Amino acid sequence: MEKNGLLPSLDSSIKEIRRISGGSSDVLINRFVSGGIHCALLCCEGMVSASVITELIFEPVTGIPQQKDARGLYRYINEELLLSTDRPEVNDYDTLFRLINSGFAVLIAEGMTGGLAFGVQGYASRGVQEPSGEGNIMGAHEGFTETIRINMSQIRRRLKSPELVMELLVKGSKSHTDLCLCYMKDRVPKELMERIRRSLDGLGTEAVLSTGYIRPFLEGERFEIFDTAGTTERPDVLCSKLIEGRVAVLVDGVPYAVVVPRLFCESFQTLDDYAYKPYYAVFIRWLKYAAFLTAILLPSLYAAIVMYHPELLNSTLFMLLVEAEKKAPLSIVTESLFALIMYEMIREAGVRLPKPTGGSVSIISGLIIGDAAVNSGLISTPLLTVTALSVLCGLVVPELEPQMTVLRLAFLIAGGALGIFGVSLLACAVLVNICSAEDYGFPYTAPFSPFRSRGMGDTLVRRSIKKLQHRGFTVEEYHE
Repeated sequence: MEKNGLLPSLDSSIKEIRRISGGSSDVLINRFVSGGIHCALLCCEGMVSASVITELIFEPVTGIPQQKDARGLYRYINEELLLSTDRPEVNDYDTLFRLINSGFAVLIAEGMTGGLAFGVQGYASRGVQEPSGEGNIMGAHEGFTETIRINMSQIRRRLKSPELVMELLVKGSKSHTDLCLCYMKDRVPKELMERIRRSLDGLGTEAVLSTGYIRPFLEGERFEIFDTAGTTERPDVLCSKLIEGRVAVLVDGVPYAVVVPRLFCESFQTLDDYAYKPYYAVFIRWLKYAAFLTAILLPSLYAAIVMYHPELLNSTLFMLLVEAEKKAPLSIVTESLFALIMYEMIREAGVRLPKPTGGSVSIISGLIIGDAAVNSGLISTPLLTVTALSVLCGLVVPELEPQMTVLRLAFLIAGGALGIFGVSLLACAVLVNICSAEDYGFPYTAPFSPFRSRGMGDTLVRRSIKKLQHRGFTVEEYHE
């Protein structure tokens, strides 16, 4: 797209606009005379509000008194009329198309190499609704939407401090997607902000259509099992992260925010933890840690113990398992892999299919396939119970479900091949990978490794709000 200034001739400029847009029918060009000067108002159909552009732009501009030249017309509009609060400058065709495609109206006049832009957005958007993936009982029921400026207003409404800074960026050579950097300037280290800006400057993709397009640039280059850049769709959760000195990136068109840096322990925390009594919040957190380990290790330990270490079972339990497994035609590892992969297929089908069809998937999988597999002896009842418990425990920590799914299969193969020794060996490798993960110098496993006693008050336990308020915590304490 052209980076040069607008052509001074109105006819030539309009011809150039039509050439660049390829004659696209949604680019509207309205020619008129204002103050004796030939002008044109440019906008994109469906991106502006017809009532707003008529009342705030057309009526005032067409009533401007006679002017000597276009420069006087621009001066009169800028000094005498308040047509819009959002009025960026337009000096080239690249900026012009980016603005009209974002819901702005751009005024160009005969003899001027620049234009005036007015924010009159009126495109259809989804209203603020309850988040679907981060439910809570005691907190707010508002979530981010696909419109970046609405998301910015939700954050500002909760953090009215002037220390909150929001920087708008444009990324994507074709999509020209708006990004917003959010941070508390008195809490975030300057070095961290500089490194994040450099990372985003290296964003060379043609389009930014989801958070997945920018997260690889905000994470480390080495292989890491878990994501060191988190996401959230709740503005109240994001505000708590900003107060702790983190940086958030909003993407226009995506109802999620990317948070940097992210810690492993945060996957086991929810906003409701701070609404309950501390003792109950501690119980829930320990329950989630136990569910996380059970979701990953239960199928592998079952296979390893039954196949290689039956002496770990008491005689009664051992005989029950032998009686159940001797009728199965497949090995325990094969049965487990079959059950887990079938579950993943059923889950994926339920997610991708239309909602009216999703219910039938549950009926077919639960009542027909599951019952038939057990009754036919293809899968033993104890193994199906272990698989179901593992899957159910994985749902307790939904933020880590993708990693738990892969690790569950990997541990199952290791346990089936080498027994408990294989499970222990893979566990050490995973632990080393997690402990070595970091993002911009912030260890992913902090405050566990490296150990920070100051951070224990809101990780393994949850102290009272009064004590948490007095500690003045920021993630900069974890920086190495």
